[in-house]
Amino acid sequence: MKKILAVDDSTSMRQMVSFTLKTAGYEVAEAADGQEALLLAKANQFDLVISDINMPVMDGITLIKELRALDAYKFVPLLMLTTESSPEKKQEGRAAGATGWIVKPFNPDQLLATARKVLG
Repeated sequence: MKKILAVDDSTSMRQMVSFTLKTAGYEVAEAADGQEALLLAKANQFDLVISDINMPVMDGITLIKELRALDAYKFVPLLMLTTESSPEKKQEGRAAGATGWIVKPFNPDQLLATARKVLG
């Protein structure tokens, strides 16, 4: 079973993402900010990380940079799920190492299709 880490400071958004992925058969862990996610990612190996950008403590762009610096996450798909949709922010995400970008509010079918695509 593929393991996915969902990172968002919004409890309701984490629950929606988690519910959508679990109903499709994925194992899902949740983190409320980038720092909590980084600690979980170091203690576990996830097959995919889906992260918001705007979060307290550590934002999603910094999380992506920190994960890409780890050998275990050099090639793991890292998706941004955010309200940010400006070309500048997307470029910042790509430069940090993000694999893809989904704009909130998300469509569950789109989220699952993207997850399946990047998980291979």
